[in-house]
Formats: sequence, structure tokens, C-alpha cells
Amino acid sequence: TETAYAAQEGLRRQINMRHMKNGVMLVDPASTHISPMATIGRGTYLLPGCLIYGNTVIGSGCRIGPNAMLTDAVIGDKVTVNASQINESSIGNGTTVGPFAYVRPGCVVGEKCRIGDFVELKNSTIGDGTKVSHLTYIGDSDVGQNVNLGCGVVFVNYDGTNKFRSTVGDGAFIGCNSNLVSPVHVGEGAYVAAGSTVTEDIESDALYIARARGVKKQGWVS
Repeated sequence: TETAYAAQEGLRRQINMRHMKNGVMLVDPASTHISPMATIGRGTYLLPGCLIYGNTVIGSGCRIGPNAMLTDAVIGDKVTVNASQINESSIGNGTTVGPFAYVRPGCVVGEKCRIGDFVELKNSTIGDGTKVSHLTYIGDSDVGQNVNLGCGVVFVNYDGTNKFRSTVGDGAFIGCNSNLVSPVHVGEGAYVAAGSTVTEDIESDALYIARARGVKKQGWVS
């Protein structure tokens, strides 16, 4: 009804004004919705289209949006969240998220990480300095510090009946289009060659290659 809408709008403006008085910059207050339970640190920018739900906590000096949705999230200081969703998870200081990342419940992302475009995280931990730049799914897994995951990496955590957990040690390198079929452990500093499907544990400092050999058949097309 019109009365309910007017009351809702009045509360939204009151909440927005309180945050602006506390040093939060709302670039477009009319498109910004903040839960009355949320807390936001000074010097944080909320760009147009931000939806801040539940008991979300946002630190100082962050840049949230445009078009970001945070639900019961804990965001550190100097974090960037660009056009992404974060649900019931925490993001460490200096980390960048997005655009178009989806962080599902139960995730703990460390400091100075990169969670890039079209990355999905679920019930996983990501160590400090780890880069997950694009087109990757990490589910039910623990990834160490300073790990690099290439484009198209998938943690295959579900066999149709049960879910399993994998671990990746500090400093490991997971090449593009690799599958980690859980449960597996990748040791510290290990390398997984691009296009590999990992079905066994990999020792530290090892290179793992699991792909079919290429075959050329000259003149086959004609």
C-alpha cells in the first residue's frame, strides 16, 4: 500500500542519512538499500545499486558496487566488491571481488586476494594473496596462500550422492581448464599442467600432467 511504501522509503532515507553523516559516501542514495543492522566504516563508497542486507559489516575505505548485494557478510578494510554477491561469508582486507563473482555461504577469503569475474565460491577457505581470476568454481575446499588458479578450474566436489573436500597447499599453481576431483590434496608449490584432471594426491614441488597426447592426421580433412 502507499502508506507502507512511504514508511519504507522514510526508513531507507533515515538509514542512508545516518551512514552519510558517519563518513560513508553514497553515490546514489535513491538506489541504495541498507539494512538497519548493518555497519559501515568511514571512507567507504557505496556505488549505485547496492543492497546491504542482514547483519553485514563493511570496513573502512571500501568500494562497494555498482550493483553489489551483500547478505550477512563481513567485509574488511579497503575491499572492492564490483557487481557481485557475497552471502554469509567474510572477505579479508585489501581483497578485490568481481565483477560478477558469486560467494556462497561458508566462505572465508583472506587478505589481498583476487576473486575475479564469473568465479563461484562455496563453503571454502582462500588463503592470503591467492588469485582466482576468472571462470572458476571452488566448492568444499581449502586453498592456501599465494596460490594461482588459472581460468576454468573446477573443484569437482559432488559425485551425485556425497560431497568431498580438497586442499591446495601454499604457492601451488593450478593451470587453466583443470579439474580437481575431490578428495585430493595438491602439495605446496606443486604445478598442475593446463587441461589436467586430477584424481590423486600431488606431492609438494611436483608437476602433474594428466591429458591425452595430441594426434595429428595429415591430410585427413581432404
